[in-house]
Amino acid sequence: MRKEQRRVEPGPGQESVWDYPRPPALVSSDRRVVVRREGQLVVDSTRCFRVLETSHPPTWYVDPADVAEGVLTRSRARSTWCEWKGAATYWDVLGLEAAAWSYEDPTAGFTDLRGFVTFYPSRLECLVDDERVRPQDGGFYGGWVTDDVVGPFKGGPGTLGW
Repeated sequence: MRKEQRRVEPGPGQESVWDYPRPPALVSSDRRVVVRREGQLVVDSTRCFRVLETSHPPTWYVDPADVAEGVLTRSRARSTWCEWKGAATYWDVLGLEAAAWSYEDPTAGFTDLRGFVTFYPSRLECLVDDERVRPQDGGFYGGWVTDDVVGPFKGGPGTLGW
């Protein structure tokens, strides 16, 4: 963390991304996650995983069984590699190109995540327990910022070296 950046101390019911581990942890959650595109339901799930990594807001992945039928189409728009989870598979969401991704063949430490899907909150309406998610700055990482998570968060200008 840069000298001018200061860790925000978490208040009651909050957690700091600076307490998250590296390599990241995969943590199950039964909190309710809802995703919509222009009002159309994409997913409503309480079978989720959060990926917790130092300096990043959590990324929420949902059970593919809870994704509405016919809303995802495999995307050819991009491909990425995560040093922790492996090759990402991208999904178009109701025609919105590469708005979601999953790990269909994750690395050994993340096998429970196989097939679970996450969504870019900068491109879709994402909620956790009825709270509207704010996107992680920068557009690449796709972390989900909620009131119960404090930073500062990697992703914005000047944070590349964190």
